[in-house]
Amino acid sequence: MSTIILGIESSCDDTSAAVLKDGVLLSNVIASQSVHEAYGGVVPELASRAHQQNIVPVVSEAIKRAGITSADLSAIAFTRGPGLMGSLLVGLSFAKGLASALNIPMIDVNHLQGHVMAHFVMEKDVPKDVPTYPFLCLLVSGGNSQIIRVNSYKDMEVIGQTIDDAAGEAFDKCAKVMGLGYPGGPVINRLANEGDPKKFKFAKPHIEGLNYSFSGLKTSFLYTLRDELKKDPDFIEKNKADLCASLQATIVDILMDKVKKAVKQTGIKQVAVSGGVSANSGVRDGLSALGEKYGWKVFLPPFKFTTDNAAMIAIVGQHKFLDRDFCPFDAPSFARVTDKF
Repeated sequence: MSTIILGIESSCDDTSAAVLKDGVLLSNVIASQSVHEAYGGVVPELASRAHQQNIVPVVSEAIKRAGITSADLSAIAFTRGPGLMGSLLVGLSFAKGLASALNIPMIDVNHLQGHVMAHFVMEKDVPKDVPTYPFLCLLVSGGNSQIIRVNSYKDMEVIGQTIDDAAGEAFDKCAKVMGLGYPGGPVINRLANEGDPKKFKFAKPHIEGLNYSFSGLKTSFLYTLRDELKKDPDFIEKNKADLCASLQATIVDILMDKVKKAVKQTGIKQVAVSGGVSANSGVRDGLSALGEKYGWKVFLPPFKFTTDNAAMIAIVGQHKFLDRDFCPFDAPSFARVTDKF
């Protein structure tokens, strides 16, 4: 008998639902929230309200596009954490109600585990090479920058992570002060392709081990703007592309330096990248270049699986369902990141 998993993702500002049948994607629906653009970042209360409005139509559309009915579902997988508590509770409450009504199991998924496992989502008639265990994963998003040793779908160890800002936060905060809007990462990436990455020099941190830090880079960037704007009020407008190119190149260098150290330390030469910042062309090109230079096998996710999406939640649900690893109905959500998941 086939296993059909409904995945629900509501950790931040995207409401998503996906349906997988035996690990093959049937549908993946995402409703993004434009309400946060006016504030230059995600407003938690507005996010949870938008999830409440979106979750029923999004789930209904995912089931419809999959060509099934709710009665065909084997289990419901949902994001338990980390994330915004109000947003997580919307997904948890909906999953609990629907699973109870259908009398099927509920499966809790760690959001970061989902990003890693996005590499294993299969699509009909789309050939795909997937990592074999163990492999390393550079997980880079708006809230997380981590290097993870992946021994299996349920055995992942964070061997390096940011001690302050994440790479995505550095992109967004620097974009905000330049007036590029929110989210700033994609805008910086677009402008960076038009600029000179060597035009400006920004501070790089010297952090021991495999941990990251981006706060110093952010401060260096802000000081550069402050000093130059005193001389020329139009400095940002005149140098926007070069600023973006230099900022992106610095962030990519910081990320790749730790990945090289992680490969050397572990001896693992299969390296994947996941998370929203994995859509950045500098990150993708940087990792691919290292793979070619050092003989690594590099895995880049399809762009549609880089941002928050329910397909990545459903694929973890598929694995946990086969292991009969279900979630009790009284399990609470959690907001914070852990070192193992």
